[in-house]
Amino acid sequence: MRSSILLVAIVLATASCKFHHREYDKIIRNGMIYDGNGGEPFKADIGIKDDTIAFIGDLSGVSAQFSIDAKGMAVAPGFINMLSWATESLIEDGRSQSDIKQGVTLEVMGEGWSMGPLNTTMKEREQNSQGDIKYKIVWNTLGEYLRFLEKKGISCNVASFVGATTIRDYVIGEDNRDPTPAEMDSMRLLVRQAMEEGALGVGTSLIYPPAFFAKTEELIELCKEASKYGGTYISHMRSEGNKFYEAVEELIRIAKEANVHAEIYHLKAAGKDNWGKLDSVIRRIERARSEGISVAANMYTYIAGATGMTAAFPPALQDGGFGKLRERLMDPEVRNEMKKAMNTNAPDWENLYYGAGGAEYVLMLSFKQDSLKKYTGKTLAEVAAIRGMGPEETAMDLIIQDSTRVGAAYFLMSEENVKKQVALPWVSFGSDEGSYTNEGVFLKSNAHPRAYGTFVRVLGKYCRDEKIISLQEAVRKLAKLPATNLKIQKRGELKVGNYADIVIFDPAKVKDNATFDKPHQYAEGMIHVFVNGVQVLKDGEHTGKQPGRFVKGPGYRNR
Repeated sequence: MRSSILLVAIVLATASCKFHHREYDKIIRNGMIYDGNGGEPFKADIGIKDDTIAFIGDLSGVSAQFSIDAKGMAVAPGFINMLSWATESLIEDGRSQSDIKQGVTLEVMGEGWSMGPLNTTMKEREQNSQGDIKYKIVWNTLGEYLRFLEKKGISCNVASFVGATTIRDYVIGEDNRDPTPAEMDSMRLLVRQAMEEGALGVGTSLIYPPAFFAKTEELIELCKEASKYGGTYISHMRSEGNKFYEAVEELIRIAKEANVHAEIYHLKAAGKDNWGKLDSVIRRIERARSEGISVAANMYTYIAGATGMTAAFPPALQDGGFGKLRERLMDPEVRNEMKKAMNTNAPDWENLYYGAGGAEYVLMLSFKQDSLKKYTGKTLAEVAAIRGMGPEETAMDLIIQDSTRVGAAYFLMSEENVKKQVALPWVSFGSDEGSYTNEGVFLKSNAHPRAYGTFVRVLGKYCRDEKIISLQEAVRKLAKLPATNLKIQKRGELKVGNYADIVIFDPAKVKDNATFDKPHQYAEGMIHVFVNGVQVLKDGEHTGKQPGRFVKGPGYRNR
């Protein structure tokens, strides 16, 4: 009897080996598995078949066409960038190197402005305002744009919210007024169309005009449409400073009345006078969560934000669009008023210049005109000194001369608050930047270092070095948490049947290298990255493969 049992066992083992040999294209061996759920890691092998995780367990003795020995390495699900501005950089270079080398396998776009829907007027304006990266706008809708990227070839997966700003611009334009009932119906229709094309929900950026002009009720109506498809509301809130509390209340109200999950973009208390508000905001969010209102947030791991120099001026000055702003800044009377406005702690708009503490804490990042690129990497105070005028006049002249918003970083946050946010169990991560290659056209401007370091900074600085969170919790917040919040299926977790978005890194060596002085520096310690089962990073170097896909939201209709 015992010999019969032994014979059966040998037959089964042999059959199993043959089965495994047939089933797996790739095997990742001997790694410590951080599956994304936040539990203790465990040693196991992973078998990949086509684009899917087919097995997790012991594959010793089983061969495959391709295998990696991950001994001593962490093996984790691919990371999700909750706030990506790789909208143009992926058109220029689909390799997405600055993010792939951090383990990011999914870029989520749509902070208020999305790459569709676009009407003829919008397409002409966007085409004419392009900077160093030039491309033809051959799409009209958001879904068409994302399919364009997929067809062109990208190394990362992509997804997007539909921008409430984009929808407002499509129907109303850039004017400061409410939509008519008919216009509101048109805006609702555009949300429905975007959701059925695969949008994740509705995104806003409410400190910037024309988004600033939208009232709460307008946003609720748009989010109600997204809610019908299981979508999310995600927001750069109306204030992260003087009206921080009120902005959080608005977001909670929208979540409750529209019955949607709501997400705060880059949670932060901006401006030294507002740093002490963060604890109260955290308590308010956690109370809303305890009451059954679905609210979460994401963040980047730096004390400086980055946006346009135009964020130093009141939104009313931009009624009618950037062209009107530029004209007004040429008016001597307006310029005198703006000098005062820039140095005012405004209660009714978000003055990032004042919040940063003045020109010494505003760093110039990007210009369109070659003649102004010499100021890249200098503070506004330094540029003002070179030009022999005050910083307020300098800021206005730079905008006029460059005919753009002018990219700038504002040092607004406290490191203590950054650490508090990293530790919050409901906070995920987003770079709020493009994904670049450190060569060619990308070197014509300075990136914010978060483009090259946001995610590995979590793993290295805040997890390993400062022990703010455990490695398993860091992986959960980088992968499973955002996938769950956005209702993204079959990603964010190492699980049989899920897509093989897998990262392998050295926990002892993973490190961000980008700085504000030298931002175009890749992170280190990320060894291998797979996207949809295809290896895009091998021994720290990009393979050139571009298997990225358009990841659709919960309301997608295959039309």
